[in-house]
Amino acid sequence: MSWRDWYDALEKPTWTPEPSTIGLIWQILYPIILVTFGYIFYRVARKKIPFPVAIPLVINLIANVAFTPIQFGLRNLPLAAVDIAIVWITILWAMKAIWPHHRWIALAQIPYLVWVSIATVLQFTITWNN
Repeated sequence: MSWRDWYDALEKPTWTPEPSTIGLIWQILYPIILVTFGYIFYRVARKKIPFPVAIPLVINLIANVAFTPIQFGLRNLPLAAVDIAIVWITILWAMKAIWPHHRWIALAQIPYLVWVSIATVLQFTITWNN
């Protein structure tokens, strides 16, 4: 069974966005993440910001990249729920860590936080229902 057939067969809430909508949201968010995280990594590399500020960003990127293989490759809903929770927590952690250094970058994470909040509730609901 393809990943799409598998996903379509899951019991999902009525408010679940279409996969194309989810893809569009990520197409908007990934450039924001690239620029803002890249700027922080650059500042850390130049020793303008302490290294610990980058730790939540690194964890976030790893968890973000891992979600699709976990959800659609392994088809492991509980593990995907844990993974998306890690993404959500590390966004908050990153915003707090970045705030004293570059408030505009912390604020630029708000759309990412909003979307991942919705995605986390969605993932937990799908996991619970299936």
